[in-house]
Amino acid sequence: MAPPEESPDEVAGPVAARDAATIMLVRDGESGGGPALEVCMLQRHLNSDFVGGAYVFPGGKVDDEDRTPAAEEACALRSDAEASDMLGVGSGGLAFWVAALRECFEEAGVLLAYQGDGSLGEDTMVDAHDRQTRHRLAALRVALNAGEVRFLDACRGEGLRLATDRVHYFSHWITPEPAPKRYDTRFFVAALPPGQVPIHDDHETVDTVWVRPDDALARAKAGEFDLIFPTMKNLEAISRFATSGDLLAAAAAVELVPTVLPRVVVDQSGFRILLPGDPGYDQAVGQGTPDPDRGRAMTPSEVGAIVRTIGVDGRAERP
Repeated sequence: MAPPEESPDEVAGPVAARDAATIMLVRDGESGGGPALEVCMLQRHLNSDFVGGAYVFPGGKVDDEDRTPAAEEACALRSDAEASDMLGVGSGGLAFWVAALRECFEEAGVLLAYQGDGSLGEDTMVDAHDRQTRHRLAALRVALNAGEVRFLDACRGEGLRLATDRVHYFSHWITPEPAPKRYDTRFFVAALPPGQVPIHDDHETVDTVWVRPDDALARAKAGEFDLIFPTMKNLEAISRFATSGDLLAAAAAVELVPTVLPRVVVDQSGFRILLPGDPGYDQAVGQGTPDPDRGRAMTPSEVGAIVRTIGVDGRAERP
């Protein structure tokens, strides 16, 4: 007889973090003073098993197919060795770029890719200004999300190479150790390709918005826009840039991206997140966050619920 399955709160030690990738699609909107940076965000379905109802950037888990030799063959102008060096891993780094581009197409309908094999010495981005290209991409996305075709096979069949060189590594966040679901997520940033219009898939995501980072944070503070802590911190980071060009140039020039593994602690005011470099971070124990009011360490489910409500200031009130 098989032993009963353990609940997340009964598993000894922290849950392993799954590799994931997400991409911030950016463009320049119009404001009174000229062009202004905007980022595309999707609202997750309310019944989603992960941050249901929250506004997020397109992204998801790294799949096995993203790690295959065929995946590297489908990529333009960036090798696995180069990608792995950028991420500080021994190998397999390119899979994060592939996952980010695949999820971007599945969830938002935007495909960052080059036409042709590059043999003519030119790399031309897929331009969806014409109706035929828009319809072709839409049909491809429907087939992909229906499981009728695999992402790499679809790209190969259309004569496309993934524009991994247009996607810049921006940040690295790992879910706190006591949480019941954990992800080791690489955040990327890229410009919206010409003629393409992001649109949610009406399955995993139910709304699409273009928003200025500062406006998203202000709306979140007012309770009008549901955001989770890593999303808020990345919005805060990109809000320093006036235009998409400024952001992309800065991201392309970054040589070292630090890893951020938050830790949850309890104080008299409630709960707060500590980040590397914060006072007390090194003394905070990731597994087994103590809560004096409970007289015990918080369970992973309790920590997960708290992390969901943390504000951009890193604090959450005691429920």
